Amino acid sequence: MAAGKDLLRIEGLSVTFPLMRGMLTAVDDASLRILPGKVTALVGESGSGKSVIGQAIMGLAPAAAKVSGRILFDDGAGPVDILKLPRDGIEARAIRGARIGQIFQEPMTSFSPLHTIGDQVSEVLKIHEPGPAAARRRETEEMLRLVGFDQPGKVFDKYPFELSGGMRQRAMIAMALICRPSLLIADEPTTALDVTIQAQIMKLLGDLQRQLGMAVLLITHDLGVVANSADEVVVIYHGRIMEAGPVEAIFCNPTHAYLKGLLGAIPHFDMGRSERLKPLREIETLGGGLLAKMPGKVAAPTGKAPEVLLKVRGLSKTFGSRKGDGWLSSAPPPAPAVDDVGFDIRRGECLGLVGESGCGKTTVSKMLMRAVSADAGEVTFDNGAQRIDVLRAEGAELRTLQRRIQMIFQDPVSSLSPRMSVGNILLEPMEIHDLGTRAERVEAARVLLKAVGLEENALRRYPHSFSGGQRQRIGIARALALSPELIICDEPVSALDVSVQAQVLNLLKDLQRDIGLTYLFISHNLAVVNYMADRVAVMWAGRIVELAPVEVLMSAPVHPYTRALLAAVPYPDLGRPLDFATAALSSREARKMWAPAFREGDGGTLAPADLGNGHFVLARTGADAAELRA
Repeated sequence: MAAGKDLLRIEGLSVTFPLMRGMLTAVDDASLRILPGKVTALVGESGSGKSVIGQAIMGLAPAAAKVSGRILFDDGAGPVDILKLPRDGIEARAIRGARIGQIFQEPMTSFSPLHTIGDQVSEVLKIHEPGPAAARRRETEEMLRLVGFDQPGKVFDKYPFELSGGMRQRAMIAMALICRPSLLIADEPTTALDVTIQAQIMKLLGDLQRQLGMAVLLITHDLGVVANSADEVVVIYHGRIMEAGPVEAIFCNPTHAYLKGLLGAIPHFDMGRSERLKPLREIETLGGGLLAKMPGKVAAPTGKAPEVLLKVRGLSKTFGSRKGDGWLSSAPPPAPAVDDVGFDIRRGECLGLVGESGCGKTTVSKMLMRAVSADAGEVTFDNGAQRIDVLRAEGAELRTLQRRIQMIFQDPVSSLSPRMSVGNILLEPMEIHDLGTRAERVEAARVLLKAVGLEENALRRYPHSFSGGQRQRIGIARALALSPELIICDEPVSALDVSVQAQVLNLLKDLQRDIGLTYLFISHNLAVVNYMADRVAVMWAGRIVELAPVEVLMSAPVHPYTRALLAAVPYPDLGRPLDFATAALSSREARKMWAPAFREGDGGTLAPADLGNGHFVLARTGADAAELRA
């Protein structure tokens, strides 16, 4: 291929969809290029048209869509306009999968649950490069090894549900690259992953891109990922290309207000404690004065309220395994999901709880909400007016507890019933707890919507008619309906774009300030937790391994897993590249680095070592704790 020649050029692409009210323009006269061997990032919010462009390149635009313009692809075999090829013709099918590959955002739904990983990856070879089954297996195992599997033969015979999210994404990459395509379309390839796994996948894609000499179209809304991966950047907003150019020019000298707005909406570690995120669109909210009139509002306790609202000690939970249930089974007992966890949540503070998927964060939250029973431990809720044993509360005490502790869920779609209007969603908690009259409840629902920045007409609408950020605000309003004192926020912004994320985070901070809420904020993103939290507890393999005030933890982390989490957050700054070496620390490597804290069977007892200033780290008692204090 001639030097400087475009691998793919899009000219005047427009994609429209028919609706009952007319035509919806998803992509409007878009033009961009992808150079051979380079990474081009297509950046924008959800609904901006990014994925529609990816579908058009693959020849997979929905049948109802009207597509115009040109998509010229030339990988050395001569230029071809993809839009002129019959959708399921021989030429289009020869390009799709073999010369242009694609990996998707959610690998679980992209794989068939009924076929093994090896069968699905090798099927691409069977279609495009027919040959003996044994040769296909050898080539498939080699590609699985290339994407990071130590035992590709075993992975070949596994089913998708037997792999973790990061492993499934590696397998999806193997399937996209098995025919060595010239162009890889990566559609939000790391959005559904923890930051540590995200860093591993980013490094893997970069290594493979250089090793195979392929071009990549990276579709994302995460400017931190872009800064650490891309050569060129294309910014899209409402279907139109706003800005394009080399990554250095885009980040060092952004010219369009939309890109400047995206950069200002991202939380980062250099923010001051009083600094506020700047979303693209501010939402006007009304907090304390209105919510004080809610039916069932808790009366202020007489006398001095206790400093600690919720005290957790020795919380443990182990889930059984079918493989180990039989009396003849020799399988080892399952490891605890939550192992001797303890912390305090002080009145009016936000305690951040961070860690990767599977570390036990959500299990802790479910035990606090009584959705999962604990094997051991004590949890005490004390608001000054009433002291409740959370794990053993029954009857009237349990109903009181259910009002005083509420939850905001990660997925704003599945957590709201599609069959209920927003009004009914907000009225239901008050009806269950028999708070106020019917008129008072309806007025309270109006108040709740105003408090989270939504109009009163939203009461009659259904969840599907709202954006992701609006649905999350409805979830927040529902959590406020019973006037709780403690709200557990379980990954409340991980499914949202950065600009919408900024709206929701600002809203939560405003509500905390206006009505004195207390939060347990669960996340895997330390940049978000740094913006929200007063103190942070780091959870790993079922244990709290470090706990400290947020400014201490961010500036002087001690545990290697904490350092790995901090290093794994991609920063939207070319001068601060991602530290892949630290971010890729596995649990095994962290144990090697911190052997005294995790050595088993040598007489040591694991316990929090007090480093002073409210800073605790998990270590053996005795000499190791004394060394840490020094």
